[in-house]
Amino acid sequence: MRYIIVVISLFFSHFVSAQSKNGIISGPMLGQVELRTASLWLEVSPDVKSVALKFNAINADKKATGKESGIINYKGELGKEFNPIKFVIGGLKINTAYQYTLLLNGKEVKFPFATKFVTKDLWQWRKPAPDFTFLTGSCAYFNEPEFDRPGKPYGGDSSIFETMGKTPAAFMLWLGDNWYTREVDYASEWGLWYRASRDRSLPILQPLLSSMSHYAIWDDHDYGPNDIDGSYILKNESRNVFKNYWDNPSCGEDGKGVYSKVSYSDADIFLTDDRFFRSADDMPDSVNGQPNKEKEYFGHQQMEWLKNALLFSKATFKIIATGSQVLNPVSTFECMHAYPAEYYELLEFLDKENIKGVLFFTGDRHHSEVIKLDRPGNYTLYDVTSSPLTSGIGKVQGAEKNNPVRLPGTLVEEQNFTKVTVSGKKGERKMTIEFLGIKGNKLGEWSVEENELNKKK
Repeated sequence: MRYIIVVISLFFSHFVSAQSKNGIISGPMLGQVELRTASLWLEVSPDVKSVALKFNAINADKKATGKESGIINYKGELGKEFNPIKFVIGGLKINTAYQYTLLLNGKEVKFPFATKFVTKDLWQWRKPAPDFTFLTGSCAYFNEPEFDRPGKPYGGDSSIFETMGKTPAAFMLWLGDNWYTREVDYASEWGLWYRASRDRSLPILQPLLSSMSHYAIWDDHDYGPNDIDGSYILKNESRNVFKNYWDNPSCGEDGKGVYSKVSYSDADIFLTDDRFFRSADDMPDSVNGQPNKEKEYFGHQQMEWLKNALLFSKATFKIIATGSQVLNPVSTFECMHAYPAEYYELLEFLDKENIKGVLFFTGDRHHSEVIKLDRPGNYTLYDVTSSPLTSGIGKVQGAEKNNPVRLPGTLVEEQNFTKVTVSGKKGERKMTIEFLGIKGNKLGEWSVEENELNKKK
């Protein structure tokens, strides 16, 4: 999306002087929590010499096998300028609540919020798929006046993260532009590390980071410059930063891209990468009246992975998460629709292979909405856009004001996040989308049932 303004941060100096006294720069943040494993991320200050994690079960089921307590000493490198670290706890009990404590330099760290997690329940072949809720959103701009563009601050009310942290959910899905690199950042490797470290450290984020698991994709601003593509000269280092500041279960293949997949209950989320392999926006869409096959969005490697992953999935809901909108035919901003060769390749694949339950979740646009694509002889596809968390508002203009493929009542042109609830008995599962404001007030709502995401007979 065309970059409008850059932003501000009023909290970093306060954070360095206050929170880092205990050695914690940011976190702890929950990563992937599975049946018998849990991962935990945090960043520590350069003066920290040792880090350990203690954990113990709160409501252990004596019939289940697995660890009820333990301690893990971090064995990785410390003392660097930027020190993001991760713990993985294995051998845990299924469907069990745990609390944990961090020890830095042998001293227990006290947090003003709960530090706990619950392992998943083994429902497969035993009971109905559990109902669950997750949050999602994109475009988190944190003001830093010294490096922002002059004028009105671009970053909005960060108290939205307090609201999100108090909203019960299994996990948060970050849909890109999760921080915004500036001119002082994206020209150097150090700048990329600084931006991730500094924005992640803000105190207002910390309760949210600890309250649920977090998964992420990226878009242009947390990858590099505005609207950048695969030509970005620091893309490999940017990928390294992403790997270190998020805790997705995997990160691309063969050292390329950041795509991955997570599953929760009967939903699979395909975390795609719309930057690493992407062709320039200005490359011609068509050549001699035909879609330009050289203009790539996902790229061949990732597209083949996505196709196979979709074919393998047996999930009721298959969410393809990507930074740019996919289905919006009248968008004048970045959209997969402007990459027609891959756009039609993906749509034809979904139709030919009769892939059920597919929805797109996207960010970037600085407003939220639900776009639909009616397909003759097949079910309607939907693109759920969630934006912005704190960045500037992008009101719809031109042909988008009365977009004929936008679902009525779903356009939100103010700060918001999305609450997604999956519920219902087997064969009648339902996904409910709620766009919520800074204080959790409902701004829009839409729902879809699983039988609506199945080919018409």
